Amino acid sequence: MNRENISTALLFIGLILLQVIVLNNINFLGYINPLYYIWFVFLYPVRKDDASILVLGFLLGLIIDMFADSGGINAAATLLIAFIRIPVLQSVLGKRELDYATMNIFKLPFSKLLAYVVILTTIHHFAVFGMEYFKWSKFGTILLNTVLTSIFTIILTLISFTFVMRKR
Repeated sequence: MNRENISTALLFIGLILLQVIVLNNINFLGYINPLYYIWFVFLYPVRKDDASILVLGFLLGLIIDMFADSGGINAAATLLIAFIRIPVLQSVLGKRELDYATMNIFKLPFSKLLAYVVILTTIHHFAVFGMEYFKWSKFGTILLNTVLTSIFTIILTLISFTFVMRKR
């Protein structure tokens, strides 16, 4: 097992523990709960035709679902953003092809990193709350929860990126 695999495994386990032990117990204003575990999808190395992110994304969401008793909505939403992260990254960077061998999320300009994080976080949260409420009559609640929870999650994610970028 190489160093990259060990750090990926530690990140996977660490994010699960952080989400389950700490963040699932935070209910800011009664209903805003940061879904920070999606940071794993942002940080997973970009490789062409790499199905492992789909498996790991699904597994990550499934483990969060088991602890949150949420019936698979986190697994489905995390699988969704794991599936679309490369096309989103290509559209944010304005490139049809990425250099998969040298692509590093930490070397992106802040505006492109912010766009990447905002798009994936908003899609993930909309999918989670859409599946949680699953009624047209709750569309306003879905949008409100998506926006407020996304803002909270994006702020935590950008703070984390700032700390990690300083170390590099």
